[in-house]
Amino acid sequence: MNTTLIIMAAGIGSRYGGGIKQLAKMGKHGEIIMDYSIYDAKEAGFDKVVFIIRKDIEEEFKAVIGDRIRKHIDVEYVFQELSDIPEGFQVPEGRTKPWGTGQAILCCKDVVKEPFVIINADDYYGKEAFRKLHGFLVEEEACDAEFCMGMAGFVLKNTLSENGTVTRGICRADENDFLTHVVETTGIGRDEDGKLFCDDPGVQEWFTENERVSMNMWAGEPSFIDYLGKGFREFLEDPSGDPLKKEYLLPTIVDKLIREGRARVKVLETQDKWFGVTYKEDKPAVEEAFGRLIADGVYPENLWGE
Repeated sequence: MNTTLIIMAAGIGSRYGGGIKQLAKMGKHGEIIMDYSIYDAKEAGFDKVVFIIRKDIEEEFKAVIGDRIRKHIDVEYVFQELSDIPEGFQVPEGRTKPWGTGQAILCCKDVVKEPFVIINADDYYGKEAFRKLHGFLVEEEACDAEFCMGMAGFVLKNTLSENGTVTRGICRADENDFLTHVVETTGIGRDEDGKLFCDDPGVQEWFTENERVSMNMWAGEPSFIDYLGKGFREFLEDPSGDPLKKEYLLPTIVDKLIREGRARVKVLETQDKWFGVTYKEDKPAVEEAFGRLIADGVYPENLWGE
């Protein structure tokens, strides 16, 4: 069975302090975070990578990673643009950013016809999650829902940044590890005493460092991408929210499908430690983390041997 890795790389992180953080070099031979994710995905059995980017970064993106990676795995590109909306809708005057992760995956509708896993470009996920999600896709367990999906469930304490707060989809699951709902929670961090805090007073009352969280690493079938088209129209028709800022987000979309009884999502827990570049100050720590992984033999120093 063919399987595809979809990498969401269209965003420029404003908190990073300028530049395209997804293209920041981390390894001694010019490797960026995506290199390691693609290496792990290929090792787990994925056959193709689809990069979601913007047209204005295409040239630089291909120079930094795309032209190198295509020597090792099949590569395709799709483009997420603010103006890519259904016929009959208009971009609100004053809006400058695209419509979120749901719109990003919808851009893949013409090139992804096989089971897939979605990741962020600027997050390191570790090998365990790729192995588990690929196994989920190819084992084809029986599922009585319209949409059968998987999700890498990271442990919250393994996903925090030392340089500021983060946003995480905090997950609740049943006794069989099927997701019951996702609470998209902003402002998660630790205070000077090491106590967890977040922006949501309700979540603050019950969450602990051992909660499983979504890092936007989802496994699904092409039918889910087809659904995103219908859902995007409904999102644009909905008058609620600030039209200049509201986003069509994967955790919210999946949560809605679960509540409607249309989706079952298996939470596959991973103990791997996340790291990524949310803030500019994160970069030295990420470089050091990759250095340790190389020293421990997890990766070769020259990842692709070039």
